[in-house]
Amino acid sequence: MSIITTTTELVAACRRLSRFDFVTVDTEFMRETTYWPKLCVIQIASPEEAVIVDAMAPEIELDAFFRLMGNEKVLKVFHAARQDIEIVHHLGGLIPHPVFDTQVAAMVCGFGDSVSYDQLVGKLTGARLDKSSRFTDWARRPLSERQIEYALADVTHLRDVYAALSQRLAEQKRTEWVREEMEVLTSPDTYSMEPEEAWKRLKLRVRKPIELAILQEVAAWREREAQARDVPRGRVIKDDAIYEIAQQQPTSAAALGQLRTIPRGFERSRPAEEILAAVRRALALPRDQLPRIPKHRPPMNGTGAAVDLLKVLLKMISESHGVAAKVIATVDDLEALANDDSADVPALHGWRRELFGETALKLKRGGLALAVSDNHVVAVERG
Repeated sequence: MSIITTTTELVAACRRLSRFDFVTVDTEFMRETTYWPKLCVIQIASPEEAVIVDAMAPEIELDAFFRLMGNEKVLKVFHAARQDIEIVHHLGGLIPHPVFDTQVAAMVCGFGDSVSYDQLVGKLTGARLDKSSRFTDWARRPLSERQIEYALADVTHLRDVYAALSQRLAEQKRTEWVREEMEVLTSPDTYSMEPEEAWKRLKLRVRKPIELAILQEVAAWREREAQARDVPRGRVIKDDAIYEIAQQQPTSAAALGQLRTIPRGFERSRPAEEILAAVRRALALPRDQLPRIPKHRPPMNGTGAAVDLLKVLLKMISESHGVAAKVIATVDDLEALANDDSADVPALHGWRRELFGETALKLKRGGLALAVSDNHVVAVERG
């Protein structure tokens, strides 16, 4: 098996691949020491061939690959597509479309909440995959024969997985369900990494509006710094340091240097000056412009039991229809639904409403009861 290492070879391969209705795609990358994933290897397969692209080859440009990813006539099939799409979005400035994610399809078809690729291959094709190269160093060259075999298996077996899941979806009349999910997966908002939103990744270990304002400013600074230096967020400063800065509110290098989570000597660095500037910006905000602390309100009277009842209903529907509970509704969805019949949650939209949401509302309003029959939970209409 030859590996594509030049632009000319890649252009020719993508031209061949683009003649088919679908291709299967996977990427191998490293991101332990970087902010942005470092693309190392690309695997693509059509019904007739499979190719491996050395994305790190010095004489290769990936424009042809990105054009294939944007070709509306070719369906791109991934398993657990989010990180692969993130890479294409960052390097190619586009989001692959149309796409089909076999992990999502598997959940819709009843294979559990987060079935792994090798489990899915085993259940649908009977093949056993060699997992020994899963955590290999994909940036090292040359690639070993075992690495190449592992990489190829990721896209060759995916063809059979896609075919089997597509057939099941059609038989169960759930093809449109997966199509709805792909709209979210291919939305640019899904891959937005705005620094001003970085604080939402952190646990809210703050109690006052001014502390939240500082946390927001410092988290945004860290995100910009990590992106600019292409290093993991934790290499800039740790999460614990952001929490302590927000709580202690240092405005001088000496005060910053006294913090337990700040490395010795850091207070004299350029990043320290920028952190202190971020703290001062937050402290300068007028009181009426301070952010509000998001409140996790306890359930309203009686809704705690309602949430528990909805969980039972969700499990019942999940098992009876062969759809993973996780893809139907989250605990947050159930809590919102218990408090508000018109809650804006996925469980009350599209196929989820048809499958679960309407029944949940009926149960909540007393038009339905749950009972146990032959050791199974069943729904009973109430007159």
